[in-house]
Amino acid sequence: MTAEPNFVLDLTLALGASALGGYLAHRLKQPALLGYLVTGLVIGPYGLGLQTDVEQIQALAEVGIAFLLFTLGVEFSLRELKRVRAIALLGSFLQIGLTTLLVCGVSLLSGSASSLLQGIFLGLVLSLSSTAVVLKTLTDRGETSTVHGQVMLALLIAQDLALGLMMAILPVLNQPEALGRALGLALVKILLFLAGALVLGRWVVPRLMQHIAATESNELFLLTVVAFCLGIAWVTSKLGLSIAMGAFVAGLMISDIDYADQALGKILPLRDTFACLFFASIGMLIDPSLVISELGRILELVTLIMVGKALVILPIVLGFGYSLRTAVKTSFGLNQIGEFSFVLALVGLEMGLISEQRYSLLLGTIAISLMLTPLWINLAPQAADWLQAFPLLQRYLKPAQEPKLLSVPEDISNHVIVAGYGQVGEVLVNVLLSRGYPVLVVENSETAVQRLRNRHIPLVQIPFIYGDADNEMVLEKTHLESAKALAITLPDPASTRLLLQRALAKAPHLDIIARSQSNEEIDVLTQLGAREVVQPEFEAALELGSHVLHTLGEKTLEVQSVLEWIRQDCYRSIRPLSQVGET
Repeated sequence: MTAEPNFVLDLTLALGASALGGYLAHRLKQPALLGYLVTGLVIGPYGLGLQTDVEQIQALAEVGIAFLLFTLGVEFSLRELKRVRAIALLGSFLQIGLTTLLVCGVSLLSGSASSLLQGIFLGLVLSLSSTAVVLKTLTDRGETSTVHGQVMLALLIAQDLALGLMMAILPVLNQPEALGRALGLALVKILLFLAGALVLGRWVVPRLMQHIAATESNELFLLTVVAFCLGIAWVTSKLGLSIAMGAFVAGLMISDIDYADQALGKILPLRDTFACLFFASIGMLIDPSLVISELGRILELVTLIMVGKALVILPIVLGFGYSLRTAVKTSFGLNQIGEFSFVLALVGLEMGLISEQRYSLLLGTIAISLMLTPLWINLAPQAADWLQAFPLLQRYLKPAQEPKLLSVPEDISNHVIVAGYGQVGEVLVNVLLSRGYPVLVVENSETAVQRLRNRHIPLVQIPFIYGDADNEMVLEKTHLESAKALAITLPDPASTRLLLQRALAKAPHLDIIARSQSNEEIDVLTQLGAREVVQPEFEAALELGSHVLHTLGEKTLEVQSVLEWIRQDCYRSIRPLSQVGET
């Protein structure tokens, strides 16, 4: 049996056009995600009409969502999920509940909803944010392991779980007597699924992956991982839960076994391929004629929704003890309307809760809010700086910005400040301590600070500050003026740049070493004043090269001289030619 020629052509066109759109976006210094969305608009039925079977593309796009969430589950792990469980459970409940109440009230007052049922429906639709778009944006920016990245993902995962409850109660919203039963049945399904996943993840999946890996067949291993991911996603869809939730749980089920990295490496190319189809499929839903004819109304809705959701999320995150910077980044990252709102909107259309015209208007609003998400995330650091400097808010924000945990001797001097106690920061601290140098750690993760407390090193108490290293109030506690050096190992590029600038403003002659998350950041950090910038991938290559040169008979002094010259030249001689030309 052969595939339909039109479908093969549609798939080829969607992938090829997405590649072109992503390339143009990259050349324009914009996220590739925007290129995919615009590509879908151009080739879709409302654009040039080149796509003849949008439903098939959208079906494949769901596979992209599954792979995106599966890789997130593999990388996230249950240990990291426990770190943000409080805001994931209670915070998401507050966010969904307050957003629904706000939208319901505004829509009833403005006449957008003619009944309480319609108001609640609109509130539920608009309360969801986009897991796929936010995850892709954070991944491209290298921010999935940051505090704000993990808070965003925790809230998004909880929203995906809540989608199952929403789908269960929507059909019986106008039947109060059946509401409790529907909600109870949905909760039972969720609990049974999670219990089954826990059993499989602990006793079945590890043994299965071990037997498959023993065959030493790459294709068999890949097929097993793909079937496992999509199979769990299919189960959740049949239970009335989201595909994304099932795929995420599937990733969690293998995140702590020995073959997790192998599974992740196999699935990443498939994830990136199918994910671009998902973003292109969103662009295909945008009707330019509707957008033009209703431009004022759509922009008004987009503005109200994105600003309103940001104002709801901001105090919730602050209330859980996170910094203003984290709260602003989270609120700016989650203020769009999610892709699963399309599903709820379709249910509302079938139930007669919204008209065809309102449904089309809602689709346009959702799609445009998704397109604006990368831009909002880019603006978040500047917005946080503006709020911190705003005179009327300073006295209210100052208590929240003060370092909460301090273990810093007042007479500390000639110390090395290590900003970030992740994997890299912990190794650096161990090296410095082994040589007897005083160290001060700045970290905004309670889990990392707990690791500092639990260190069993006799007679060694590592001074630490709990807070955002790029915050000026936190920097004041680090005794920058008397420090020997500052090592920045933060996973967030924006925070790294801001910390570098503020540290040099307070201590212009301080020796600062910064970790670069990407090749493009090397020159930026160097120009900002970093004495040395370290790129982990290049350093690994240099160590491999050093070993090979020694094997080939090169003298140790000559090898060291070559490596030192490469580092002093900011890796320019070993960077890809395209990147050297752009700097």
